[in-house]
Amino acid sequence: MEKRFIDFRSDTVTKPSAGMREAMYEAEVGDDVLGDDPTVKKLEERICSMLGTESALFVSSGTQANLLSIMSHCQRGDEYIAGQSAHCYNHEGGGAAVLGSIQPQPIEFKSDGSLDLDEVAAKIKPDDFHFARTRLLCLENTQDGKALSFDYMKDASIFSRERGLSIHLDGARLFNAAASISRPASEIAALFDTVSVCLSKGLGAPVGSLMCGKKENVDTARRWRKVLGGGMRQAGIIAAAGLYAIENNIERLDEDHQNLQLLRKNLKRLKSLKLFLHRQICFLSNCSGIRPLLPGPL
Repeated sequence: MEKRFIDFRSDTVTKPSAGMREAMYEAEVGDDVLGDDPTVKKLEERICSMLGTESALFVSSGTQANLLSIMSHCQRGDEYIAGQSAHCYNHEGGGAAVLGSIQPQPIEFKSDGSLDLDEVAAKIKPDDFHFARTRLLCLENTQDGKALSFDYMKDASIFSRERGLSIHLDGARLFNAAASISRPASEIAALFDTVSVCLSKGLGAPVGSLMCGKKENVDTARRWRKVLGGGMRQAGIIAAAGLYAIENNIERLDEDHQNLQLLRKNLKRLKSLKLFLHRQICFLSNCSGIRPLLPGPL
């Protein structure tokens, strides 16, 4: 009997479908650095239409999308607040500090993936030249597989605006989160100044992310993308995969979540379970906007 291997390490290990490969092969291309790639333009326009944002920028990765977003809000000597284990603080090589001279102020996530807004308020620096200037609050959705509630995100948005902060969402798995809380992704995006969306995770494209938001932020990010070496030429070949993903794979996310719940239900029936791979497998694809299936390594 042939053994089947299912890789649960991450949703990043997915491979392009035949339809996605065909879209890449047939993509119309141009020089995106010069603004001439029609497929990149179509992707950026399509995501703006879906999320209701003013502008969007196609970039190589979620890390770059977050970095460009932070740098579009903050200048040298400014500060952003994020979760202690947030991707933009803990898993992106310290890019904002190294490349933007922007100071991070991490605080612990609560068990539901949110940041305590009272604690955030206590970390905002006084308007005093001794301190970095607190400019930005960064949230993450999903965070360790947990989708933030819409009410919390709305409260965080109001909180930020009342305190003169910009607010960014690391929405690498934004569409998973939207499916999980049964809200349109556009309603979530409307609460934030900038949003990053990854195409190569739950949506299954091989590469690419989008930085979305206000035109002034995206224009600033476009300049920084060039400075960081992120300008791409005939990028329509990979943009076509992202366009295929957002037009064909979003509706399948509910199916993914249902399958994961079914797997969870059946795993709980096992009396013993041995895992030999990296501990991340114990979370069995934490992209899904659902709580981790298992509490930790067994």
